[in-house]
Amino acid sequence: MEATLNLSYNQILSLVKQLPTRTQLRLGQTLTREATRTELNHFLDSFRTDELSEEDILAEVKQVRKELYEQRKEEEGNR
Repeated sequence: MEATLNLSYNQILSLVKQLPTRTQLRLGQTLTREATRTELNHFLDSFRTDELSEEDILAEVKQVRKELYEQRKEEEGNR
């Protein structure tokens, strides 16, 4: 049997403040981990695509590296 409580933020905060300090810290760490995990998953999902293959990504990386190398080489020649 599942029960649901509808508590406001202030009610939850009041309850948490009644907990021992160590328990409050542990709860804070747990909530931080969960929030970080949720944000990371959202971030990763926003970049997930079937349009790019690993080969496409590697080709782009090689092209950018080549451009940076040529730019550095040109700058060194202008010194």
